[in-house]
Amino acid sequence: MRIDTSFDFRADAAGRDPDKHSSTLKQYHRLLWSKPLPSGQPFDLYDTVLGAYLHHRSELGEFFLSSDSVIPSFTRWQSMRHIVEQLPEEENEAFRSIGYTIGGMMIFPGNRIGGKPTINVARGFNRKIADRFDLTLECIRRHYVGQDSPLADVLSRYREFFALFRDFAGYVDFFLLQDLVTEGQSAVNFFSHSINSALLRSRETCTPTRNIDTPASSLSKLEIAGSRGI
Repeated sequence: MRIDTSFDFRADAAGRDPDKHSSTLKQYHRLLWSKPLPSGQPFDLYDTVLGAYLHHRSELGEFFLSSDSVIPSFTRWQSMRHIVEQLPEEENEAFRSIGYTIGGMMIFPGNRIGGKPTINVARGFNRKIADRFDLTLECIRRHYVGQDSPLADVLSRYREFFALFRDFAGYVDFFLLQDLVTEGQSAVNFFSHSINSALLRSRETCTPTRNIDTPASSLSKLEIAGSRGI
């Protein structure tokens, strides 16, 4: 089976959240991420466990994974309306369409621990992150090197999951995120040239610009995923 990197997962979600209801998205996730870990051990994912989106259980541990869209359009954010309304609706929709392709999707642990928020929820509700994946990835990088971040607590709760990939480079390589980091994988390439990790300490400011041809997504992830020929 080949992965169609242009497929909009809203097409088979029947008007519902594609992260939960697109069967194509779930199949793509299972095929892409069921592969050997940096240790060489298999990380096979299954969708046969009741109540679990994707599930892995082995000597490595038990992991419940969920899908998360990582390219926010901000078109439904009330606080962003004054910015989004300056863009043509056709452009907003074009960007949303890109965001619902496989290059705009990730998996994270989906089970709540101690009744506390999951990574998906925490990165969306933390205003210093505001659902931005580049800032989320910076928090993950800091987790691996033992540095503080706005998501430090929630990432620590799921440390067994991140330990599967050994280090930040292992995580980046496993999830095909190479174009979101610098050469050598020592730093994150932030989506805005004018915004850097200082945003992890202060609220961001936004300008109404968006590059549809080069969206804030992992473009090489799209290409690599498509070339797998799964």
